[in-house]
Amino acid sequence: MNWRGIARAAGGATAASVVVSGLGSLGAATYFARKVLTPDGEGPTDHVVHDLTADEVTVSRSVETEVPGRYGMWDEGRTAHLRMGSIRTLTESTVTRELLGVDFGDFTPGPARFNPYFYAESPDPALGLATEEVTIEAEVGDLPAWLVPAPAPTDRWAVLVHGRGALRFECVRAVRALHDAGLSVLIPAYRNDDDAPPGPDGRYTLGLSEWRDVEEAIRYAIRGGARTVTLGGWSMGGAICMQVLAQSDLAWRVSGVFLDCPVLDWGDVLRHHAHVNNVPTPVALLARAVMGRHSLRWLAGVSEPLDVAQTDWVRRADELTHPMLVMHSTADDFVPIGPSRAVAAARPDLVVFEEWDVARHCKLWNTDPHRWEDAVRAFVTRTG
Repeated sequence: MNWRGIARAAGGATAASVVVSGLGSLGAATYFARKVLTPDGEGPTDHVVHDLTADEVTVSRSVETEVPGRYGMWDEGRTAHLRMGSIRTLTESTVTRELLGVDFGDFTPGPARFNPYFYAESPDPALGLATEEVTIEAEVGDLPAWLVPAPAPTDRWAVLVHGRGALRFECVRAVRALHDAGLSVLIPAYRNDDDAPPGPDGRYTLGLSEWRDVEEAIRYAIRGGARTVTLGGWSMGGAICMQVLAQSDLAWRVSGVFLDCPVLDWGDVLRHHAHVNNVPTPVALLARAVMGRHSLRWLAGVSEPLDVAQTDWVRRADELTHPMLVMHSTADDFVPIGPSRAVAAARPDLVVFEEWDVARHCKLWNTDPHRWEDAVRAFVTRTG
């Protein structure tokens, strides 16, 4: 999720627009709103693999590659992928890490793309778990999904929801723990994914329409024999899961939801990125109005107004009815931890809160997979 690019672009648009303050602010707000709601597409090739040996890989140093944990790297054309582990040495410009394996392709030094998901394949080659390619019928068209059947017949399923601009690979990290706990696991695409149909306007809607695709995934699970479904969501995937709980007629089938660095208040996320990138507060507020007002929605390119207030689960905490596991890191500079803490404090009867440090956005598993998997396994065992 390229939040820095979004907010920096909005800041630049603001500076360029101040000649006529009223129209300039509206133009900057429109630009900001469109950047937030427009799918990013493929991530940048902004790293370099400098050297590769039998047991080590040396990559360019960045705020991503200098953090402890397990990560991946694609080559420039995404024709090869490697996995790397513990840090061996650091210089001012490079990081040498343990090479855990080359998954596919002939990886050679050169331009590369950081893979925060660690895995870059479906659960079958990545984890050695039998995986079916299935199709979910939704209002926008057919959605591809991976289905990992439980090791034994079960009526307990999990549906996993990736974040904004992410890929289904983001969810593979959770599959082993859920499979070991006896659940069948379904990982669907949703509207505007690279491998899924676009929504009516080709824009993200902050979870306010995407939830309907996840509802269809739950319906698919029920047809497959599910009695209960556990939802799991990363970043905007968390916001999508929360809208399922709030709006779906199938919410009663959900036994619990676990969330990794979730967006529990889009208003807070927008304010945060406006602040750190010097976007004036009036512009940020106007961007929210551009998204949400019926008369202005055409500026944002959305077919229906987006009421950001519906995504504020701090304010709506008294409406929560489902058990939740919320995991978030103090080092998350994309989605601030504050709303997660606040929801947990407001609803200790429902929310188990796991606070992390060091891990960047949606990379909790990467820094400590045993802790992450133990927390998820205990949660799904308890919620049944």
